[in-house]
Amino acid sequence: MGCIQLIRTTDPYVLWVLAMMLAAYLMNQLDRYTYSITSKEVSRDLKFGDQACFKNDAWAGNYTTKQCGAAADWQSQSTFANESDEVFCNNLTMVEVNGTYPWGHFPEEPCMWNYNGQGVDYQILAGTYFILIYTFAGIPLGFLADTLNRKVMLSIALFFWSAMTILTGLSKEYWHLVVLRLGLGLGEAGCTPMAVSIISDYFPADLRGSALGVYNWGIYTGYSMSYALANGIKTTLGWRYVFYISGSIGVAIAPLIFLTVKEPPRSQNAANGERSPMPKEDMKEKMLQLLRQFVRPAVLLLCVAGGIRNAGGYVWALNTENYFEARGQSSDDVNKFMSWIPLVGGSLGALLGGVISDVLVVNRGLSARIWVLVGSQVLAAPFAAGALYFAAPWSYLCLIPSNVIGEMWVGVTIAILVELVPSRLRTSSVAVYLFIISNIGGNMGLVVPYLKRYFAHTLHLPL
Repeated sequence: MGCIQLIRTTDPYVLWVLAMMLAAYLMNQLDRYTYSITSKEVSRDLKFGDQACFKNDAWAGNYTTKQCGAAADWQSQSTFANESDEVFCNNLTMVEVNGTYPWGHFPEEPCMWNYNGQGVDYQILAGTYFILIYTFAGIPLGFLADTLNRKVMLSIALFFWSAMTILTGLSKEYWHLVVLRLGLGLGEAGCTPMAVSIISDYFPADLRGSALGVYNWGIYTGYSMSYALANGIKTTLGWRYVFYISGSIGVAIAPLIFLTVKEPPRSQNAANGERSPMPKEDMKEKMLQLLRQFVRPAVLLLCVAGGIRNAGGYVWALNTENYFEARGQSSDDVNKFMSWIPLVGGSLGALLGGVISDVLVVNRGLSARIWVLVGSQVLAAPFAAGALYFAAPWSYLCLIPSNVIGEMWVGVTIAILVELVPSRLRTSSVAVYLFIISNIGGNMGLVVPYLKRYFAHTLHLPL
């Protein structure tokens, strides 16, 4: 209903602007998560991170990497020899891997010790380094966007982070990846604060939730495309071309935004819906007013809740490929499901959250968005647990309702935020909000390697 109203009552040019904002956010997410899909190939080429026992690709026997890892773990736990995991892995025979001789003879090395694209080096690169610059740059960029031309800044930001993505494909050392990941975070910090502010000035309050829900399709479209693009290209052209192609798309979109999107007039977000020019104020007073907004209990609780939910999303998104591969799934298996489930489920959820909250706001007031936020997370929790508990394909299928219901929070929280704060603080408030939830969520990945070792060695779980 809200989506139909959005299309029927909105000027075609305004819908084009929304499409451009969506395209920018799609590239934002695609370039962000491409590394997590190619991490194994990148780590093997540049030689960094943790190592593990893999199937020897030179042999075509009917056994899997999961069997090699399990056999190596069993050997290391059942012997008192003072040997490393690498030695156990390289000395395995087919009898130890699956108890049979699948050919008339068995290979001398059915398994191999190699980089797995995981560990602290990966988590810091994928999460911490990116989040560090992404969040700290977002706040000053948000302040600048409240006074400068937002569509120009968005175009420049998109071009810059796309260039960083292309250059990532040229990396020869780990530190090259670090520098370019920092550059990626700097550029991507300029996306959502400016795009949300532009959307909020183009759409009235009764359509804002739906419009932001459409904008947040970019999260799931970009994330799904990272699987389809990365897994399709890395096996044929190599991991470097994944970054070349992904970055080139953004370079092409940036001038399109610059040339076709008009900077909207800034307006007050008055409770009665009236729109009027924004007053001017000095930076010191603006920062004080912004601080007062974020110590209000309503805004503070929204940030805490968003940070906790974002932590779950970040940890899952950056480790999905590695998680399913550890459970015996190949990259093709993962791509078969993850190239469409986040796209369909997440996009539908983000839109439904905005539409439902817009409908309820008309009848029950702005507080109705809170009930949509809380209810969606409670209903989605059992399906998220099922994705971890069940084996494939049921684990993948549990992600469909988990995404449809659980991802309603994204657009709803931002809609709540922009309605809680004055319009003159809208862009900088979104930047501060992203700073808080991204630091909570993005750095949570650092505990993953330690939790993995705990579960593997203490509870003997093959993860």
